[in-house]
Amino acid sequence: MLNILRKEMRLSASIISYLFVLFGFMFLLPGYPILCGAFFVCLGLFQSFQTAREANDIVFSALLPLAKTDVVKVKYLFVCLLEICACLLMAVAVVLRMTVFSQSVVYQSNALMNANLFALGMACVIFGLFNWIFVGGFFQTAYKFGRPFVIFIIVTFLVIIAAESFHYVPGFETLNAFGIEYIAMQVLLLTVGIVIFLLMTVLSYRRACVHFERIDL
Repeated sequence: MLNILRKEMRLSASIISYLFVLFGFMFLLPGYPILCGAFFVCLGLFQSFQTAREANDIVFSALLPLAKTDVVKVKYLFVCLLEICACLLMAVAVVLRMTVFSQSVVYQSNALMNANLFALGMACVIFGLFNWIFVGGFFQTAYKFGRPFVIFIIVTFLVIIAAESFHYVPGFETLNAFGIEYIAMQVLLLTVGIVIFLLMTVLSYRRACVHFERIDL
């Protein structure tokens, strides 16, 4: 498994996927819909799937002496690894904005979503949607990915719009807490986001294994 993962990271992956992980630092941008950073990370991952398809990587991997489910597993491991790296960068940005930059005027006057633990939890939800809609959709055919990615784009930007709007709804102002205000609630929301990510990813992986087993490559 380690060798096939190494092959995935060195040969199948696009360099764009690694570069786009840096969009996690978009959480530092004031006056910008910061959850777009999570979308750009997913866009980078999409490029790896495109590169792998053009190189016929799925067929090559399936011909190796390993189970078809391992081919699915290594794709999910690669995707989740880069998503976790992006989340770590986002977490660094969140900590900086909640502590070091907590008195910064440019952040305090920000009309859009603040970089807090709720925002980090929503980024996890977006990554979960990518795994559920796009990666799971890709393995229905192991070749076509245009339709699932378009669906992912639509759903993701609806989620971003909703997340950016929540704190304007009466009673939900605390979702946009600045600094370490309402920290207990923020931790709870982050935990919910992580749980949603894990559930979507695991269920998508199981579904993808079933679909890929049925495909005649």
